[in-house]
Amino acid sequence: MRLIFLGPPGAGKGTQAKLLTERYGIPQLSTGDMLRAAVAQATEVGKRAKAVMDAGQLVSDAIVNEIVSDRIDAPDCANGFILDGYPRTVPQAVALGQMLKGKGLKLDAVIELKVDETALVKRMENRVAETIAAGGSVRSDDNPEAFKRRLTEYREKTAPLSEHYAGTGELKTIDGMADVDAVTAQIEKILA
Repeated sequence: MRLIFLGPPGAGKGTQAKLLTERYGIPQLSTGDMLRAAVAQATEVGKRAKAVMDAGQLVSDAIVNEIVSDRIDAPDCANGFILDGYPRTVPQAVALGQMLKGKGLKLDAVIELKVDETALVKRMENRVAETIAAGGSVRSDDNPEAFKRRLTEYREKTAPLSEHYAGTGELKTIDGMADVDAVTAQIEKILA
């Protein structure tokens, strides 16, 4: 099972990916985690990525695509994977499609969690309040202004993926505002 989750920050992609990972025994592949692992393992592409990051620059699509390709080849991905945070742009989606085709693989679904952005901001504010009340520490980007910037960036850069995958027939849209169990049930129905 090879899946992509789409949706803005706070939509619940990570929660659903974790549930599917546990149920199906397939890894959740986060771009950030893959990048850090490649750098830590000092792979060839990891060394190139480290040099770019050390120079204070953003890692290019070509490097990210190569890191994803290498990770998909890992033994734990033999039965599938869930991509989280990749692709972020249509060019990355096109590159992923070509990469998978070259490996004789294809996506089973691209699942988009549709959410109300105003409700997401309230959800984030509640999560921060609950974390503080519990004595926990809050991420520096967990504030309304930073969150709204992340939503705007998502709308501008990543939201066009919906149209791209709708055009390929792979996009499945579900109501991400439902409770966790209801969202899980909707995803299970798509995957059945």
